[in-house]
Amino acid sequence: MLRSLFSAISGLRANQTMLDVTGNNIANANTVGFKASDVVFQDTLSQELAGASSPTAGPPPTGGINPMQVGLGVKVGAITTNFNQGSSESTGIPTNLEIAGDGFFIIKSGATQMYTRAGAFSFDDGWNLVSPDGAIVQGYGLDTTSGALKNAPGDPLVPISLKSYVANPPGAAAGGSNPMISYNIGADGVITGVYQDGTKVPLFQVAMAGFSNPAGLEKVGDTSYVTSANAKLDPTQIGTPGTGLRGTLVPGSVEASNVDLAKEFTNLIIAQRGFQATSRVITTSDQVLQDLVDLKR
Repeated sequence: MLRSLFSAISGLRANQTMLDVTGNNIANANTVGFKASDVVFQDTLSQELAGASSPTAGPPPTGGINPMQVGLGVKVGAITTNFNQGSSESTGIPTNLEIAGDGFFIIKSGATQMYTRAGAFSFDDGWNLVSPDGAIVQGYGLDTTSGALKNAPGDPLVPISLKSYVANPPGAAAGGSNPMISYNIGADGVITGVYQDGTKVPLFQVAMAGFSNPAGLEKVGDTSYVTSANAKLDPTQIGTPGTGLRGTLVPGSVEASNVDLAKEFTNLIIAQRGFQATSRVITTSDQVLQDLVDLKR
């Protein structure tokens, strides 16, 4: 059987994977916080027809001979995630947060801790700061007088919830009438409650995680990631915005998808032509086999 048939089949599979990845990138061109993926091809094993030989001094002297090898096709070597910064998209919504630089927000759904760049957050009916799918944003509780962290970096994080602070500021007499009238989130991730009497109280600070190899994170849907064997999270990598491998925050904005449509449509053409070319190899190989069969007639 012709080797070209099997090489061409591997080419069809590889280019189909490239089409799948490119299609997913294009579909998520408007997804907040989405990071595009790239396909890396590698050749497979090569069959050696003749080995190499080294030159000899003779007599008589002879030159060296290079090996003769025939490749056996192509394979997908990797599908990597591109974590380049996406463009800034202003929303004017105070709970929307954009990361300017590296790092991830930490969110929790049930017992599962996840990481995301999509900062389209809002408060739910229980005054929990949540992602669109209901995962609660994690952070640090603050001392309402000094603003110092209650749970220092390395300690377990707490869900960000303003429920117990809405009616009255901390330390106020029970039954008082001094409700929270607004709140603001700073570039350092500090959430400050503003009360009717003008009191401003620091309540929480958004936590962030930094990874030395973010491309090793595993996608789990909803524009979120979990750790993997090649992207583990050390407790020292969790901290406040603007420190370590963590960027600062831009309130009232979100990070748009980093999909480059010009690049993706070019990849679409490349993958399509690659698929067509390899399918032509199968057709030609079939014709050659038919010619061999016809020799007997």
